[in-house]
Order: sequence, then structure tokens, then C-alpha cells
Amino acid sequence: VQLQASGGGLVQAGGSLRLSCAASGRSSSSYVMGWFRQAPGNEREFVATINWSGGRTYYADSVKGRFTISRDNTKNTVYLQMNSLKPEGTAAYYCAARGRPVYSNRNYLSENDYDYWGQGTQVTVSS
Repeated sequence: VQLQASGGGLVQAGGSLRLSCAASGRSSSSYVMGWFRQAPGNEREFVATINWSGGRTYYADSVKGRFTISRDNTKNTVYLQMNSLKPEGTAAYYCAARGRPVYSNRNYLSENDYDYWGQGTQVTVSS
């Protein structure tokens, strides 16, 4: 599975961006998908995750209520709608897919839970 993230850019604080993650090489419709971000000098951190159907999502507290993860399995694409962006949201954003079996009622929040990674797309939020 190859993942291609796009949609990053420069935005003012309070603005919005929508990131996309297109999967190719193999259908990702059954995969748990996630978004992570990494700011310079920081470790990569969890942002959001979504199950295969889109019916189960989970967010980091820092983005809850402002970001929305969704997916369109007909397009093998996952989205991250980011509203009310803050300067501390400046980071490279990465999408990830879990190819291993998943277990019901569990959220996958760690980098180690994912098997495939995109190249990252830069989001810069100016104050």
C-alpha cells in the first residue's frame, strides 16, 4: 500500500485546511487509517484515527472539536478537515494505514500500530 498525503500549506490562525491521503497499490477500504503530526524537534504525535467503515473515530484532545477525520472508500481516500487552526498546529502531517488485524472497540493511537506511512504534508499556521 502506498499512501500519498496532500493539502498542506500556509494558513493564518483560525483558518481551515483539508488534508487528503490517497491509497494505491491495494484497496485500503478495510484498513484502520490514522493521521499523525510532527513538529520540528518534537516526536510524532497522534492526531486522529478512523475505522474501516468510518463509523468509529477518535481524536487527540488537542484537536477534538476542531478536526474531523473521514474517508471515502470508493476513492481509497482519507481526509482530515482542520478548522480553527492554531500556530501550535504547525507540523508535518502524516497519514498511516494499519494492515494487521484489528480488534473491535480498540482505538489505534500509537505509531507502532500502523504499517504503512505517507510522505507527509507540511502545515504552517501563522499567528
